[in-house]
Amino acid sequence: MARRIKVLQLHPDYNIKAHDFADLGEQIFRALPPARFETVNAFLRGRPTGDQPESRAERSIYFEFSDAQLKGMRIRAMWQLFRYCRSQRFDVVICNRFKPVNMMLMLNRWLKIPLCIGIAHGFGEYDRAYRRQQTARLVSPAWRFVGVSPAVRQYLLDCRCGFTERNTVAITNAIDIVQAEGLQLSRDEARSQLGLEPHVRLVGALGRLVPVKGHIHLIRAFAQIAGAHPDAQLAIIGAGREHDRLLREVELLGLQGRVHLLGFRENALRYVRAFDIWAMPSLAEGLGLALLEGMSGRLPVIASDVPAMLPLIQGAGGIAVAPADVEGLSRALDEYLSLSDEQLQMKGEQSYRYLTERHDIEVFRQQYLELIDSALSEVTL
Repeated sequence: MARRIKVLQLHPDYNIKAHDFADLGEQIFRALPPARFETVNAFLRGRPTGDQPESRAERSIYFEFSDAQLKGMRIRAMWQLFRYCRSQRFDVVICNRFKPVNMMLMLNRWLKIPLCIGIAHGFGEYDRAYRRQQTARLVSPAWRFVGVSPAVRQYLLDCRCGFTERNTVAITNAIDIVQAEGLQLSRDEARSQLGLEPHVRLVGALGRLVPVKGHIHLIRAFAQIAGAHPDAQLAIIGAGREHDRLLREVELLGLQGRVHLLGFRENALRYVRAFDIWAMPSLAEGLGLALLEGMSGRLPVIASDVPAMLPLIQGAGGIAVAPADVEGLSRALDEYLSLSDEQLQMKGEQSYRYLTERHDIEVFRQQYLELIDSALSEVTL
């Protein structure tokens, strides 16, 4: 019996969810046939507690490094990671986000793992000159790089630090549509559980309450059209440091009872069908999985025209608005809220068709399997 290909996937933090419909790492493991691949998932920080789930990988490793151990030279962390990888003799290491990529770039000078894959989830990781210089010095023929959208791939290429047309590809994130739909509550049940009125026009948004998500601009845009659409309300699912600022803005604009900050909700995708319109006013995104989640609920979309999201908005037939453009957002909200229920539903079905045609999870899995197979074919295991 042939030896199975041994694959390690390395993450900066423990981040396994009970449902993996949009979990990049878990979906990569789903792509690898167990008869051919032995899989290990590793986390630099954190571990599950209580009834939190573990990865679908055959084994999970928790290094539990502290923040201090992962700063600066990271000598202790680097040594532990080196010893572990040397003892396990992996054929493939998949690194998610900058820190694992950076650590493995340095370590693979000695480990000589045949294939390393670095996944970039957004922009800015290589903006610093010293990071570009270091990366350019360490990239070897063993490396392949993935941007989670064509825009992220182009960002990597533009850095000119070892990312090339040959070694850098785009594999656009996707979601398991069947699993996502199976989790979603009906419109009435979702509204009931969220404490929202059953017969209003509801604009929804989902995301951490941090400045880059642009929620304050959405609230201000909603204020401009609230008078013209008295049956409309806005609800935002998410928690974060912007909560108090957003709440003050709601009060300042006199939108109490019209704008709802719903806080963190476990498995927030369950509530997507509570909404009539899906809004994503981010100032920047690597891809914006929340946009795909809205499409899975058959919702028309309004979102910022940042490079990673613009092709998705256009493909879904949604409305693209410049980041932080309150006037543009208010016009988009007014346009959709002026449609009949039937017209809104047609717009939502258009976004759902686009999702199924262009972001199917089976295509995503196949692309990762083909990347690993093709890259390994160029080396001798």
